[in-house]
Order: sequence, then structure tokens, then C-alpha cells
Amino acid sequence: MEKLLRLPLVLNTVGVSKSKLYEMIGKGEFPKPIKIGQRTSAWPESAIRQWIEQRIAAAK
Repeated sequence: MEKLLRLPLVLNTVGVSKSKLYEMIGKGEFPKPIKIGQRTSAWPESAIRQWIEQRIAAAK
């Protein structure tokens, strides 16, 4: 089963601020979260891993 990562862990993993993360989501530069409750969102771990791998590949 895939792990879902909540916002604080995503921010820590990616290393950007909350406002920057939501700016990137708005521009289509970062995966959109999925709703897991009325006021709770999370990201599939694989989506975050893939985004990081793409950034590393683009930097080469």
C-alpha cells in the first residue's frame, strides 16, 4: 500500500516554504495533493519521489 505524506513532511522533504509549495502547485510545477478528509490533504509518496527524481535529472 502506498504511503500518503502530509504537508509538514512534504515541506521538510522538498525544502520549500508552504507558500512556495502552493505557488508551484498553482503553476503546475508540483503534484496536486489528494483530499483524505474534510480539511486534510496528502501526497502519494511516489509522486513526491518522482518529482524529486525529475528535478535531479533536470539539474544534470
